[in-house]
Amino acid sequence: MDTDFTQRLMQVLDRLEPWLPDTPPRVDWTRDVAALWQRHALGGHLVPVPPRDAMSLDDLVGVERQKEALLANTRAFLKGLPANHVLLWGSRGSGKSSMVRALLNSLSDEGLRLIQVDRHDLAGLPVLVEQLRRESARFVVYCDDLSFEGSDDAYKALKSVLDGTLTGPPDNVLLYATSNRRHLLPEHMSDNDASHLTSDGEELHHGDAVEEKISLSDRFGLWLAFHPFNQQSYLDTCQHWVERLGRSGDWNEEAQLSAVRFATLRGGRSGRCAYQFATDWVGKRRLHEGL
Repeated sequence: MDTDFTQRLMQVLDRLEPWLPDTPPRVDWTRDVAALWQRHALGGHLVPVPPRDAMSLDDLVGVERQKEALLANTRAFLKGLPANHVLLWGSRGSGKSSMVRALLNSLSDEGLRLIQVDRHDLAGLPVLVEQLRRESARFVVYCDDLSFEGSDDAYKALKSVLDGTLTGPPDNVLLYATSNRRHLLPEHMSDNDASHLTSDGEELHHGDAVEEKISLSDRFGLWLAFHPFNQQSYLDTCQHWVERLGRSGDWNEEAQLSAVRFATLRGGRSGRCAYQFATDWVGKRRLHEGL
């Protein structure tokens, strides 16, 4: 009887095994500086990853005010001083995600650790935050390109962690997010149907739909806006990357004219566009030289 039961149990385990997640590598925060949070049916786990590149804050041109504000906020956090959750919002390709990566490269030696959470895994965010509460390191939990559709309830987990529970996030955790939307949720004309003026006609009260959409971004204490580059900022960024990727003399009048044409064909000027131009320009020159 015991033998039959053991055999049946082994058969059940064999069927369950393909559904179980692989055993993740252990994160060592004395060595690893970044990790990805991967949610699964049984909770979630952290996967250590190396920094994507060696980008530094000096590589980000035309966003000095945003760099200074983010750097000051993060350094205060690392020293155990009051610091805010941060929302970096604005036009595409303007350096929001690059700034977070550069921040890690610049401050990892000072104790900064970065954990990236995909928008689709935000439901597991409370579990992650509770795990980090027991760690001695200081973490920025980072959500890239964050936005939600009207039927997406994942934002409720983010709201709860930011400022919606009795305990709140632990002292060693901040949340940073990048988004093209300032309010993160889609805004529709119909949302204003319930807005109304007070009886004296001097004060506007928003309806519940508008209040709900504004309340999420309001939980971030520091908003950093990233706007499209003007032509001079764009050319300065092109020059920086051409000189960084290439050689002395690669940036000249011909390169400048080509950079303007490149942006015109792309339909906009941005830090991403400047980097892509520099990659194209330097790569073609080296290829032409046979190097």
